[in-house]
Amino acid sequence: MTTLDFTLRLMLAFGLGAMIGIERQWRQKSAGLRTNTLVSVGSAAFILLSALLTGDAGDPSRVAGQIVTGIGFLGAGVIMKDGMSVQGLNTAATIWCSAAVGSLAGVGFVAESVITALTVVGVHLILRPFGNRLNRIPVQPTANEGTYTYVLKIRCKEQVENHLRVLLLNYLKNDEHLQLRALKSSDNGSPAYTYVEAEVQATGKHDSFIEQLAGKFTLEYGVTEVRWEITGQQNDY
Repeated sequence: MTTLDFTLRLMLAFGLGAMIGIERQWRQKSAGLRTNTLVSVGSAAFILLSALLTGDAGDPSRVAGQIVTGIGFLGAGVIMKDGMSVQGLNTAATIWCSAAVGSLAGVGFVAESVITALTVVGVHLILRPFGNRLNRIPVQPTANEGTYTYVLKIRCKEQVENHLRVLLLNYLKNDEHLQLRALKSSDNGSPAYTYVEAEVQATGKHDSFIEQLAGKFTLEYGVTEVRWEITGQQNDY
């Protein structure tokens, strides 16, 4: 490989990496012009180093495999978790793509590296507004979607507490969509009466079933009060 060929390939990686980086810098991302350019140039340089050391007997694919691994660690550095959301995934993926562009340029695949770089920029320019438009479309989960947490509270005489606990278990075990998460009893300072509280997790909304269940307990001897509420909801979207 001549010095001119080395320089041309490195400059190709520089130009294509800069093209990707300009779009990222314009969007004011953490990995902008310099980062993407350096990743592309560095990837090309490692490929060229392999070619210089081994000549035609070398295997650039082995170096490319190491580049993929190394860029994975670099991309992980820009991914941040903020509460329930994760930021930086798009930036990390762009760095990964810049490494691929630089590797193609280093091997000497001029047309392929240009096509890849244009595709990366196109993804950001074309799919970004499309993705934003999709985000503005509200998604309404149906009644059979998501996980709901119900709390059923029963006030009863102390002598029927065990009977009601067993009865509650029998009612719930017949429905595979319902799972008893917690069951506790307390007297709230009144030994003559007991408060039985059950926490039930349901796959899908089961308001009518819980209401029917509450109605059945109101008919039981010793029960003075029954009430229920939804305390948690997690939708699958």
